[in-house]
Amino acid sequence: MAPQRLDLFTRYEGNPILTADRWPYRINSVFNAGAVRLESGETLLLARCEDMRGISHLCAARSADGLTDWQIDDRPTLMPDPAQHPEEVWGIEDPRITHLPEMGCYAVTFTCYSLGGPGVSIACTDDFRSFTRLGMVQHPDDKDAALLPRRFGGRWAMIHRPSAPDRAAHMWISFSPDLKHWGDLQILVEARRGAWWDAGKIGLCTPPIETPRGWLVLYHGVKTTAAGSLYRLGVALLDLEHPNTLLLRGDEWIFGAVEPYERVGDVPDVVFPCGSNA
Repeated sequence: MAPQRLDLFTRYEGNPILTADRWPYRINSVFNAGAVRLESGETLLLARCEDMRGISHLCAARSADGLTDWQIDDRPTLMPDPAQHPEEVWGIEDPRITHLPEMGCYAVTFTCYSLGGPGVSIACTDDFRSFTRLGMVQHPDDKDAALLPRRFGGRWAMIHRPSAPDRAAHMWISFSPDLKHWGDLQILVEARRGAWWDAGKIGLCTPPIETPRGWLVLYHGVKTTAAGSLYRLGVALLDLEHPNTLLLRGDEWIFGAVEPYERVGDVPDVVFPCGSNA
């Protein structure tokens, strides 16, 4: 008798909910969407769209139930602006959205693809129509960033993933008094070594989710095989008042590519959530 597989997540039977052929203008692919539930009750996905040049921008889609009847902006919601922000010369990618009640806005952290490599930028918005860019706040090579929604000891906290060639890529945390200037960098979760599913390279997925026991962190791990890379999800827990303290970390991955739409694409065998509707 084959062992029973116990899944923590149930895939929506209508997946995939957004595809390039449904877009109101021509794109190659849509993926890696940030997610947020608006005060209206609508779910908003801020998706990464790759155009036919290979350059990415961000586009919003809205749904009353978060599953069906998606209303997609008829033009890009946030385009790269290399004239004013040269760090965006090769596109903007992989947004994460955090509501900041103190600021009265949503902060979107995203990867800016510069001549020097990927960095982290922040833009703020209250309506996902207009945005105020803060520019690059973590220099190359850095990505997979999200803010926590409140201050700790008067400072904002950001989880992100700096990396360098031929070195393991770990998850770090840093702090800022103003969202612009960041320091006090510390390794938060280390990539494991050897045959582990998360050996060599890991990175934050969704913004941390506040629970009574701590900040729940979903992260991706990349295992390199002879057939290519496998992206899977794991889980960790951070201290509620001291998010630079790792409390728990799961050994096993909790979600991986199984369905055809996860196993086939421009980059196969990838699951990579950038948002949750928590």
